[in-house]
Amino acid sequence: MNNHLIVVGVDGSDGSRRALDWAAGEAADRDTAVRAVMAWYWDGVEADVLTATSPEEQRRHASQVLHRQVQEVIAARGTHLPITAELVEGSPAAVLTTAARGADLLVLGSHGHGRLRHSVLGSVSEAVIRKATCPVVVVPTPVPASIPE
Repeated sequence: MNNHLIVVGVDGSDGSRRALDWAAGEAADRDTAVRAVMAWYWDGVEADVLTATSPEEQRRHASQVLHRQVQEVIAARGTHLPITAELVEGSPAAVLTTAARGADLLVLGSHGHGRLRHSVLGSVSEAVIRKATCPVVVVPTPVPASIPE
């Protein structure tokens, strides 16, 4: 690994926040930059009527989510390493695998948005793992501790 770049898939979910935080820590250890990438597109299937009523609104909402998530991680970590944000129109798996070409690492959260998409089309993480040309890290979502009986 010598390109000095970690790409992280961001979608506003807790899983992607955890992935971005993990990547920022890894980047600090490696003296590597982080690029947070969020894919967006408009099809109306999962659009939140309260936040997105048109493609322009969907893009604006996605941009706000991306930049808020990046700023939260920068504020929490106080990192001196660059974390850039990139908003790209397209399907998440295609956008992320393209963004990660030549990267040292691609980092994803294990669960993001899109239960309907997952049940119909499959997981973004699964598709990315099959298509990626660099190592992929999937940061797991913590499992709640079981209640003693």
